[in-house]
Amino acid sequence: MKSAVTIKENWEFRRLYQHGKSAVTPAMVVYCRRNKAGASRMGLTVSTKLGKAVIRNRIKRRLREVYRLSLPQLKPGYDVVLVGRARALDLPFPRLMDTFQRSCKKLAIWEERP
Repeated sequence: MKSAVTIKENWEFRRLYQHGKSAVTPAMVVYCRRNKAGASRMGLTVSTKLGKAVIRNRIKRRLREVYRLSLPQLKPGYDVVLVGRARALDLPFPRLMDTFQRSCKKLAIWEERP
């Protein structure tokens, strides 16, 4: 993922947590908020409570791939933060994709395209 399309700064994460909309599932929490840039950006967080670095990085890789594959269907101009939870590690990948899609539909950032 290009560094230009990721959220890195702590104040940006805090702003999303405080002012953004959220959708909660057993595998992840999705926060979103419209940005002024017009381009979509993504941020990832995984708590240290879930395990050591190998486990956390595996969860982040899975969530990053879910976002990458779903990007064409997402409305442009939104900041999206994915917070990984323990179920994201064991859930089969198609179910993880479906979970993310349902969360995005709930937040009204998903566009059905042919």
